[in-house]
Amino acid sequence: MKALEQFQPAAPLVAPSDASVTAQLGRVSTSEKAVGMDQTLRQPQEAPLKGVRSNIVQSIRAFRVHDLQEAAAQLGQHFLYANLAHAQTKQDVLDLIAQQFTFPAHFGKNFDALYDCMTDPLHKSGPQPGFIAVLEQIPATAKFDKEAREQLLDIFRDAADYWSDRKIPFRCFYSFL
Repeated sequence: MKALEQFQPAAPLVAPSDASVTAQLGRVSTSEKAVGMDQTLRQPQEAPLKGVRSNIVQSIRAFRVHDLQEAAAQLGQHFLYANLAHAQTKQDVLDLIAQQFTFPAHFGKNFDALYDCMTDPLHKSGPQPGFIAVLEQIPATAKFDKEAREQLLDIFRDAADYWSDRKIPFRCFYSFL
């Protein structure tokens, strides 16, 4: 994909006549055709979330945080970001999420409270346009082990289901440290 995005034609492109198009088709490479078609047909709101279900929790591997933030802005959706690189424990993870997602001061700092903050109060505050959440660098430490990571992601999967039932897009992307 990156190779296609970096394609630079050797000469400026000029709109040819119908006769010259027919004559040149044999000389245009398949990759040049694909790049031209992709640039013509792809709409900005489709990238980078084209083909991503509207209610999902998945690895961020194929995405950049900046692109997801731009997609949220284009779609008019909430963008929630938490960098968890400095967390070592469940409490650290919850503190950083609460701080970076700007949860209310009364946030209970447990997984039940996290789920509550991601769902019910937002739903009660009025119509929601959708959500793109990023949990970057979830720790993999002895005090935040595989089971704790799965519990955290399950909270976001449950939130995705909650919003799906209300026909509101909720996408969560994550990475591990």
